[in-house]
Amino acid sequence: MLPSIRSVEHTYEIPKFSITTKDIDGFYSELEGYHEVFADCFHRSESRGHFFKYMAGQFSELERKSIEPIAVNIKGGNVRAMQRFISDAEWDEDKISRKYRTLVNDDMGDPNGILIFDESGFVKKGSDSIGVARQYCGTIGKVDNCQVGVFAAYASPQGYALIDKRLFIPEKWFTKDYAAKREKCALPENIKFKTKPQLAVEMFTAIRDEGILPFKYIATDSLYGSSPEFINAVDRLPGVTYFVSMASDTRCWLKRPVVREKTYKYKGTVKTRRILEDTSKTPIAFIDLAKSINDFFWYRRKVSEGTKGPIMYEFTKRRVVLSKDGLPEKEVWLVIKRTLGPKPEYSFFISNAPVSTRLAKFVWLSGVRWAIEQCFEETKTELGMDHYEVRKYSGWNHHILTCMLGHFFLWHLKIRLGEKNAVYYSVAA
Repeated sequence: MLPSIRSVEHTYEIPKFSITTKDIDGFYSELEGYHEVFADCFHRSESRGHFFKYMAGQFSELERKSIEPIAVNIKGGNVRAMQRFISDAEWDEDKISRKYRTLVNDDMGDPNGILIFDESGFVKKGSDSIGVARQYCGTIGKVDNCQVGVFAAYASPQGYALIDKRLFIPEKWFTKDYAAKREKCALPENIKFKTKPQLAVEMFTAIRDEGILPFKYIATDSLYGSSPEFINAVDRLPGVTYFVSMASDTRCWLKRPVVREKTYKYKGTVKTRRILEDTSKTPIAFIDLAKSINDFFWYRRKVSEGTKGPIMYEFTKRRVVLSKDGLPEKEVWLVIKRTLGPKPEYSFFISNAPVSTRLAKFVWLSGVRWAIEQCFEETKTELGMDHYEVRKYSGWNHHILTCMLGHFFLWHLKIRLGEKNAVYYSVAA
């Protein structure tokens, strides 16, 4: 979503981006120049050649952009060699990623940039691919046999791009029953089970410590927003504002309740625990609070949701104290959005923004996650991000990384040429 309000300090419109199939002079030459940046990330010239051909195939007009059709249709392609390159060849992924984020910074870096964390699912038919399991797949909106990737995106007034990724591997994959599959998929022994929020923390920490991309805001959905580990990692970085979705049953107080220490004995040992001074002052659920707020306090604002056009919502905000295990925790902004009509649907967000923050800033932040959704849509529909047929851990990472680099290359053309739309033509012939 993109708000129509543009005059608020530090807010901006994230540009929209459509891809067509018109010709661009020198596309092939520009793609070669782009690949030269990553030449020293591969030990062999053959790998550098496959890297170029694979991405060139992703830009082609092939209906299915998996390894075999790309290798068959690209000039000089070889199916087995390209399969080995994607699944088994050595890539210096850390070096590629650092170079890549430097390029993103050159084109899109902004002090008020936004980091966005979200996941995307990839439906799979078999059960042998790394990390595949019956799990929720956001792409189709239900539980199915799929793989799930956790991603970080960057957005600014210049555009948006995926900047990091992690494959979520369900916990059962680390049991003895999956030992053979782990070996077959070449899962490195140092990879241990991590939840999706933990993978997001890992990416956030790496991006923060790397210091290449400047950012001021962080946006996520409720899975990450409700994770203390994720929120605590962000809170440790001064000057960064998070704006995260939360579940409707999250509980809070409008005024911090008084807490006292209570002494008790446990197995002969005197202990203490914190309890509410007034036990009748129980926390209220976000949804109950929202329904109790008088219409006088709701502000109608128009926002634009990607390509869907402007949509009207109503917003309100409150300072609240979050409840954790029935006791008061941190004080944050609670921002509530509702649809119009007699039976409104509510969405809830919390933020560590300063107390002086005005509602217009939150209206803007409520829409910025649109950028990562566009990243997923564009890389899947135009570059075949979900067309892969690799099974190994390195194969998934190599394919997704190539898609990320290809998507940014199109943005670079748009920014460099200053045209309304970035365009390309088939280089597979």
